[in-house]
Amino acid sequence: MINKRLLIKHLLAHNDENSFYDKKRKIDISYKEGKAKFLKHICALSNSNPNNNSYIVIGVEDEDNRIVGVDFFDDSKIQNLINAYLNNPPIVQYENIPFPHLSDNRVVGLVTIRANNKITSLRKNIWKYYGGSVFFREGSMSMPKVFDIEIKDINSKIVFAIEKHAQNNIEHTLDGVIDFMNKRVDYEPKYKVFKEYFVVCWAGQKKIVKNETFYSRVDIELINEQVKLFFSILDEVSIMLDDNTFKIIEYVNLGLQNTNKYYKLEETIIRFEDHANYTIDTQLLFEPPQFDKKMLFHIYNSNNSILEKLKKGMTLTKYEENDLKNLPVTYLICHFNAFPEAVNKLHESKPFLKSHSPEYYNLYKESQRILRKVQYN
Repeated sequence: MINKRLLIKHLLAHNDENSFYDKKRKIDISYKEGKAKFLKHICALSNSNPNNNSYIVIGVEDEDNRIVGVDFFDDSKIQNLINAYLNNPPIVQYENIPFPHLSDNRVVGLVTIRANNKITSLRKNIWKYYGGSVFFREGSMSMPKVFDIEIKDINSKIVFAIEKHAQNNIEHTLDGVIDFMNKRVDYEPKYKVFKEYFVVCWAGQKKIVKNETFYSRVDIELINEQVKLFFSILDEVSIMLDDNTFKIIEYVNLGLQNTNKYYKLEETIIRFEDHANYTIDTQLLFEPPQFDKKMLFHIYNSNNSILEKLKKGMTLTKYEENDLKNLPVTYLICHFNAFPEAVNKLHESKPFLKSHSPEYYNLYKESQRILRKVQYN
C-alpha cells in the first residue's frame, strides 16, 4: 500500500512538472473556467499515460515546491464530473493528505488518474474548449493534439519506481498513529485496527442528543496511506463501526429564523477486506427542507439588499450583520426551493464575505461544499 505523503514528496523531488505529473497552487471547480482547466489537465494526463498512473498535486508553490496546502476538499463525487464531460473517462480519485507542518484545516490535494487505454476527449463544450477536443502533455503543458498520433509509453518505469519507494511500512504507520493521537489529544482520539493491517484514527467533540452520540469538528484518517478521509468543522456526524466496516453519517444544520434542524447529508461506508484491500462507498441521503415561498421571497430580497450594500462598501446595521452571517445558508435554501438566481447570488457574495469576516467566509465555503455534493449526484 502506498503512503501518499511519501508519494507526494517523491513526486516533488522528481524534477519539475512533466508528462505524468502536474502541480497546482489551487484549483476551483465551482465555476466554468476552473472546471474546464481541470478537465483539460485530466484529459491530457490520461492520454499521455495509458499504462501508468498520473498525478496532480494541489497546494504547492510553483516556484520552489513549498507545500502550503489547501482547504480540505471532500468532493467524493468528482468522478461524476469527469464522466459528464469526458469521453472514455479515466478513473479519478481526489485524496486529502495531511502534513505535520500544516494547520489542522489545511491539507495537500492528491489527484490520481488511472487511464483506460483509450483516447480521452471532451464530450461537450465548456468555457473556450470545444467538444471533441483531445489534449496531451508536452513537458509541463497540456496541449490540444490530433488523436491519430502514436501514444508512446515513456513513463511506466519511472512511475513504478516512484510508487515503489513510497510503499508503507510499520514505522510510517506507527509514526502516523502517534502523530494523530498527539495532535488531537483535546478531542479524545481513538484508533482501531481492521483486518490486522488497516489503522483508522478518529477524533471529535462528543455530543449526546436523545441517547444518540454525535461528533463535531471531526477528523478521520486512514493512517496506512496518510489520507485524511473526513474533516468537518461545522457539521455533526455519527460514527458506527464493527470488525469490517467504519460508517459515517454526515448531518447539516439548516433552517430559517432560528428554526434549524439537522438533516442527513451523506453516508460513507469504508469496508475493509482481506488481502489488504478496502473500498469506500458514499450515498447521498439529503432531502432539502421546503419552506413557504412568500416567506422565502422576503428573505431572498433582504439578502439581495444586504449584498448590494456590501458591494458599495456601506455600513450594515446590527440586524443586517446578523442576517449577513446567515446569507450563504439562506441563499442555499432558496436554491433548494427553486429560486433560479439564488446560486448566482451565492457566488457573487464570495469576495465580499471573504473580506468582511473569516467566519462568514467559512460559512460560505460550507454552503458551497453542500451544493457540490448535491449537484454531482
